[in-house]
Amino acid sequence: MTSWIKANRPLLLRTAGTLLAIVLLGVLLYQGGWDDIQNALQRVSLQNLTLAASCVILSRFFVTLRWHILLRSGGVKIAFKDTLSLVFTGLFANNFLPTTIGGDVVRLAGAIQMGYDQAICLASIAADRVVNMIGMSLAAPLGLWQLLQTGAILQSISLASLWQKGWGFLLRTVESFSIWLKKPSALLLSLVCALLHMFFSFSANYILIKSLGESLPLWKVIGLFSLAYFVSLVPVSINGYGVQELTVTFLLSRFGGVSLAVSATVAVLHRLLMMLVSLPGALTLPGVMAKMDRSQREKT
Repeated sequence: MTSWIKANRPLLLRTAGTLLAIVLLGVLLYQGGWDDIQNALQRVSLQNLTLAASCVILSRFFVTLRWHILLRSGGVKIAFKDTLSLVFTGLFANNFLPTTIGGDVVRLAGAIQMGYDQAICLASIAADRVVNMIGMSLAAPLGLWQLLQTGAILQSISLASLWQKGWGFLLRTVESFSIWLKKPSALLLSLVCALLHMFFSFSANYILIKSLGESLPLWKVIGLFSLAYFVSLVPVSINGYGVQELTVTFLLSRFGGVSLAVSATVAVLHRLLMMLVSLPGALTLPGVMAKMDRSQREKT
């Protein structure tokens, strides 16, 4: 029993962190008042939900295009539809599979079994993550400025420290995508895709906040959600469940001036939209698996 606990300690710790974050989120939802939350949900029209979901879909398109650019510029002759299948399969794994492996490993395994170069695919995934982090880093000062404006100096220092750690990770990872340092145009295009992904993803939250009867400028939404992104990188829960929603609720209510009920509702709706949009991954999974099996048979 003791050996099993030691072997599965990371998973157990993340499970405990997820449960704790969910409990804390439940407490916040309770404090926000269930009646207020129900009233807020009733104010969300189908039209606004559809518009927000469309923004999330567009953000996922640019996530796919970002990785596709890196793969192609790295010499991987992959079709866009295959990149799309791998990305959505990874998103599905992130949202629905209770594992610490994550969608990146699913993407990598699928790409390798399709016959693409393992080293390039691994480096492209690392580059993809770093490019996304660069985009978020560009938006993070907008969030930190809001914290400073409210006089939350200690919190700002804490989040600034977290941002610095993320930047340190970025610098340490530069060696893993030296290929793309020689191709600045590909890096620039992938960064543009990262920024467009952020714009549409955060615009979905802006739409939700507005449809719930409150107002927060888009630039503030972008700043606060970029900070939430860096907090969700801390490996204390499975796939960021609970932690992301708790962070978003806290930042929106504490620094964005959004009511607690609306903040919590937006956090939960955003997660649900992310899960809904990733559902096509369940449809692409059989195709990815078939190509993996065919590639394996060809090798044997």
